[in-house]
Amino acid sequence: MDPQPSPSGRSSTVARASSFSVADSGGQTLTSVLNNPHAGKLDASWGGWWSIAPPEFLPLTPTKATSDLSRSDFQSYLTSISDSYNRFEDIRNHTSKEQTFDVDNIGEALAACLREVPALYFKEDFALEDGGTFRAACPFNDISENIMLQEKLSQYLDIVELHLVKEISLRSNSFFEAQGQLEDLNVKIVEGCNRIRDLKETIRLVDTDLVDSARQIQELNATRTNLLALQHKLKLILSVNQALTALKLLVSSAECAGALDIIDDLQHLLDGDELTGLHCFRHLRDHVGSSIDSINSILSVEFMRASIHDAGDKDAVILLKAKARASVSLNGEDASVKLDEEETTNFRDCLLPLIIGLLRTAKLPFVLRNYRDTLTADMKTAIKTAVAELLPVLVGQPQESDMGTERTMDADGGGLSLASKLRSLSSGSFVQLLAAIFKIVQAHLIRAAEVKKAIEWVMCNLDGHYAADSVASANALGAMVAESSQESNGQGSSISLNASLRSTYKSLSSPGKGSDAPSPSNLSKNFRADVLRENAEAVFAACDAAHGRWAKLLGVRALLHPKLRLQDFLSIYNITQEFITLTEKIGGRLGYSIRGTLQSQAKSFVDFQHESRMTKIRAVLDQETWVEVDVPDEFQAIVSLLFDSVSKAESHSNEGSQVSEIGSHGSVEQNEQIDSSGTAAVNAAQGKAEVTERKKLDAVTSSQSNSSNTKERGKNATQTLEYGGVSYHMVNCGLILLKMLSEYIDMNHLLPALSLEIVHRVVEILKFFNTRTCQLVLGAGAMQVSGLKSITSKHLALASQVISFTYAIIPELKQTLFLKVPEPRKSLLLSEFDRVAQDYMVHRDEIHTKLVQIMRERLLVHLRGLPQIVESWNRPEDADLQPSQFAKSLTKEVGFLQRVLSRTLHEVDVQAIFRQVVVEFHSQISEAFSRLEISTPQAKDRLHRDVTHILGCIRSLPCDNSNNSVTPNWGQLDEFLAQSFGTESG
Repeated sequence: MDPQPSPSGRSSTVARASSFSVADSGGQTLTSVLNNPHAGKLDASWGGWWSIAPPEFLPLTPTKATSDLSRSDFQSYLTSISDSYNRFEDIRNHTSKEQTFDVDNIGEALAACLREVPALYFKEDFALEDGGTFRAACPFNDISENIMLQEKLSQYLDIVELHLVKEISLRSNSFFEAQGQLEDLNVKIVEGCNRIRDLKETIRLVDTDLVDSARQIQELNATRTNLLALQHKLKLILSVNQALTALKLLVSSAECAGALDIIDDLQHLLDGDELTGLHCFRHLRDHVGSSIDSINSILSVEFMRASIHDAGDKDAVILLKAKARASVSLNGEDASVKLDEEETTNFRDCLLPLIIGLLRTAKLPFVLRNYRDTLTADMKTAIKTAVAELLPVLVGQPQESDMGTERTMDADGGGLSLASKLRSLSSGSFVQLLAAIFKIVQAHLIRAAEVKKAIEWVMCNLDGHYAADSVASANALGAMVAESSQESNGQGSSISLNASLRSTYKSLSSPGKGSDAPSPSNLSKNFRADVLRENAEAVFAACDAAHGRWAKLLGVRALLHPKLRLQDFLSIYNITQEFITLTEKIGGRLGYSIRGTLQSQAKSFVDFQHESRMTKIRAVLDQETWVEVDVPDEFQAIVSLLFDSVSKAESHSNEGSQVSEIGSHGSVEQNEQIDSSGTAAVNAAQGKAEVTERKKLDAVTSSQSNSSNTKERGKNATQTLEYGGVSYHMVNCGLILLKMLSEYIDMNHLLPALSLEIVHRVVEILKFFNTRTCQLVLGAGAMQVSGLKSITSKHLALASQVISFTYAIIPELKQTLFLKVPEPRKSLLLSEFDRVAQDYMVHRDEIHTKLVQIMRERLLVHLRGLPQIVESWNRPEDADLQPSQFAKSLTKEVGFLQRVLSRTLHEVDVQAIFRQVVVEFHSQISEAFSRLEISTPQAKDRLHRDVTHILGCIRSLPCDNSNNSVTPNWGQLDEFLAQSFGTESG
């Protein structure tokens, strides 16, 4: 193969060729050569680029045969032309590459050559006259450097010119082609202008001959249309002006229905585009809005007047009667505050147009909110006025002497604050004040309830009424107004409805289309629910305000009420309960606040009564001397009334229900008619008290008759307390406890809501009485606190009787108290009562054990002196036939104990006690006698006399004959006698 030149060799060859052609091109310039568009003519100009002359060919020599030729034969020729051929190939390859590159990347070659020239020469502010630029461009120091710089600059210029010419030649064909297209375009433009001029002339001729007359007719028709529109606008302006005048007159005369009709028409015009552009009506929407606000104000004022202020005269009448002490009389003759059927119909007819108007403006919920606030404020003001006017009258009344409160004031109550005056009232006067307030609140609430019923009647129950269609359409319109207001975020005081809403209302309210009116179920549920909710909230808010004022009055006297007597507190409690029942029925919700206040004061009353009774029973027990007292008939009546028998306890349930019926009689009437006053509550409190007193009086009468009958039989019934056919000897503290228990039972019957608290207090006082009695008697605490010198068997026997009586009445007490206790809490309280009963039984057994222990100790004392007595029995000169001092003293003490216990304790208890005493005597005495050393007949006789004497005493003691022996109280001492002296002596 031929040797190929290296890339570096080709590049250097091209460079040399380029540089040589520039230097030796002769008189033909590079620009004139390259600007020739005929590329074929360039071939003659490239002859000067060859740096060597063509080789001289040798003369032809005779050749050898073809088969004898080889490559080596041409080697000398190839060697001579190799350099020239290689340069030729490099130039041709370079030219083809540049042409291909220039076609694909026009302009990039120029940019590449420009990068070979320093950037200094391409600056916009390049100027050699500038010193800094000159020094940067010509940094020469001598002539040789200057020559080199000039050559370099010439080389830069040649490079730039060469590439510029090349770029121009590449773009020359496109330039000449574009120039030819521009010439063709110019020709076509001239032709188009000529045709346009011809068309214009043709159109002018057609317009003159055909179009002018038709255009005149169209213009005249447009003028007629404009005049008709102007006439319509003028009529519209006239009608709107007349409507505005009529609207002002209707609003000023409070004709809201007609004004709302005109507003609907004006609003329809405003929602359309008929008034658009009329400058004279630019404030029409504001006028309509102000008229709607005025109508809303009128309707709201009229609604408030009809709902609240028309009933204000009743307050003055009630106060006048209260001052004259007539409205709170207990005969139930108060005037009714309930509206009759005719008044109710008139009242509803009065509210109907107001409600329809407020529905049409969608302001009924807002007015009801204002009504709620006004009703609440009016309720508070009425109560405040009643208190302010009645207090001077009630303070001047004579005070009750038996009140448990202290008062420091003059007759007219001058100089005292309102709270002090309220606290200075007696319970009766305070109940009178509450009754008057009850009457006033009842009047206001019944009026509010009628308003509520009227609104509910209008909203839901107008089927068949002459205004049913109007209400339905107004309700539908109000619902749509409310929804539209919500969508527009409720901005503006006037309603803004589109034409469809107004046309809907027109179609609903127009005559003859009542059958097409939507039913209430098709109306906006949210809007109607909002109206009904605000309607109910108004009445409840009034009830809540009344509850708050009533609770405040009770709170002022919170420290006094716990100290009242039960009957006085019950009057306040019952009238408050009746007040709560009435207001909750009207308001439809529970009054938690006032119920909490009443419950709190009732609990405080129970707590105070309990604490006072605990203090009293503690003082009575500490002062108790444990001496038997006679039982007054009052206490026997209490027992007969409260603890007669199991059937008596069951009958208490019926009696309690009868008392409840008496107390709630006024409440039942209120639930049915809602026309009673606080008088019913006062009657109820007195009814309960009268029932209780009457039952006690009957029991006292029955007890007195029984007492006279028993006295005729020779028995003094006043010395014992009879219960269940058993008589109990009592001491003072036992009777006081019985009285307190009866008071707890009364509170339990009269305050059933606090039955659970009362039962807990009864358990507490029973526990305390049992514990303190044990400390004073068994623990001998009475010797320190009561000044007793000793605790005798008499004291123990009386304590046993009191404990036994209390233990006996606990089951009946439990059954009576538990009649009012809720079932879920009974199990726990039953276990509490069972534990208390068990404690009392254990206490009684401990007292009996203490009596046996006393007798055992006395026996041991006597037995310790027996040996000295036995020594005297061996003297021969002793001729005394009486029992020894040991036997006589022992039997004397046993007989004394028997007499004391037999007079005080029950026979069963006495037998149980002496059964243990007899066992102790048999065991201790027989053991002591068996240890004696009897050596003489005289001593044996004395021993026989003592044993016989002691056995005679033992056989005389009460016994239950539990061993079924023929001999009473037979035991070990009888066996000792038989063994020592034979059966005959026994």
